[in-house]
Amino acid sequence: MDRIKMKAMKNEPVNTRFVPVYRDAGFDLQDAEKAAMAFRSELDHPHHPDDFIYSRYRNPTVVAVEEQLAAVEGSEWALLTESGMAAIDTALSVFQWAEEDRPWLFFSEIYGGTNSFIDEVLIKRRGLDIRRFVTGGDRHDMAAFKRMLEEVRPDMVYFEAISNPMLIVADGKEIIRQAKEAGSVVIVDNTFATPWLWKPLKDGADMVIHSATKYLAGHGNLTAGVVCGNDRDLMKDLIRYRKLTGHMLSPDDAARLGDYLATFPLRMQQHCYNAGKVARELSRHPAVEKVLYPGLGTHPTHDEAVNLFGKRGFGGMVTFDMAGRDDEEKRLRRDRFIAAVSGKIPLVPTLGDTGTILLPIEPVWGDKYPTPGMIRLSVGIEPAGNLLRIIKKGLEAL
Repeated sequence: MDRIKMKAMKNEPVNTRFVPVYRDAGFDLQDAEKAAMAFRSELDHPHHPDDFIYSRYRNPTVVAVEEQLAAVEGSEWALLTESGMAAIDTALSVFQWAEEDRPWLFFSEIYGGTNSFIDEVLIKRRGLDIRRFVTGGDRHDMAAFKRMLEEVRPDMVYFEAISNPMLIVADGKEIIRQAKEAGSVVIVDNTFATPWLWKPLKDGADMVIHSATKYLAGHGNLTAGVVCGNDRDLMKDLIRYRKLTGHMLSPDDAARLGDYLATFPLRMQQHCYNAGKVARELSRHPAVEKVLYPGLGTHPTHDEAVNLFGKRGFGGMVTFDMAGRDDEEKRLRRDRFIAAVSGKIPLVPTLGDTGTILLPIEPVWGDKYPTPGMIRLSVGIEPAGNLLRIIKKGLEAL
């Protein structure tokens, strides 16, 4: 009897304040005519309830949260995936065609997982012609970038607004302008900056990707990725690729992400505020040799950050290096600091959480950044005074 009653009620509207979670694997298409219509229109991203077919293709919960993300990004559309790497794969793969022989150009200062994907998948398995624009020192040389564009004439240019872990801020508007003049598609990984600081599509980028696991979700308890853009034909290609590869996010994770988005602007304001406080405190401490934070006037790309982000903030990431007579002493001080704060600031290999977390640079990126005393802080949104006391206590333990 209960099952019969549930069936009678299942399509009745409910005045809920939240996005309903539709866990259907496949949807009731009712008759052959509606089934034919649904399959004809699946790539047009419609919202009519009769047009949902199978949750690997599209799901009403996921679509509702995609609309929220499009509003946050200021884009015509947003497509969710089950992780940030799935978003990267989806965004890149729609531009890969058998007859295309123009190279792709990636900035070298990008997420390590992306670099591994380039080496192990795009080059080794797919045989693509990949070029890298190698950053010389602690900022991107725009004159050298222009020369490389003229030499390579890439089909696509890919860069990060703020690099990981050295926090190099790109001259994003100029990179996009030069790349578009060269006839290149532009993809921006905006995970660190987020739409709170910069919206690359407004400056001419073709697609923006995020690891939504990080600041967009911001609680460290789900993985998700998102691709955003304005071109409807490109969106259809992405939907088709996501469908065929199974890169769809689950409706349960989408619903939780949708709930978290309600506090995203407030969280980002506090991340930026706290990170600025922490960076200034670290820069004054004698146990710290160097602090990398775009909001500090001493940062090599401070001017680029001001130009790109204006007065909205400089992000929630701070990287700092311990002072020491040699590498061994720096490494020892790093480990003492981590041990001293471990009860309050855990060592966790992610970022963007509500609580502050840290990651030592050398064990993760040692081949590229042999910096034994360096630590990356993902600064949380806890009360700034409490956080500063914890950090001071950790530095006193050195």
